[in-house]
Amino acid sequence: MEKVINNYETIFVINPSLDEEATKAVVEKFKTLIEQNGTVESVDEWGKRRLAYPINYITEGYYVLVNFASEAQFPAELERIYKITDDIIRSIVVKK
Repeated sequence: MEKVINNYETIFVINPSLDEEATKAVVEKFKTLIEQNGTVESVDEWGKRRLAYPINYITEGYYVLVNFASEAQFPAELERIYKITDDIIRSIVVKK
């Protein structure tokens, strides 16, 4: 059976109350996770930006955009890990 590789884009928003080192650690954690399950094409850190609306009284977040290629079942696992990571406020994975 042939493995199907798709291209994806994910954006995740990290809690801005983390210090610089902790933020870098979260970015690195997800970059490594994606590398282990696929190919990272680009990581674009947008930095702190204002949220469109407050989430749990938080008004800004640290945005990170990652473009990657992986097998079709990996994005569901990635979303599951986003949900159980306390420092991630919001996330989305989109198939290109």
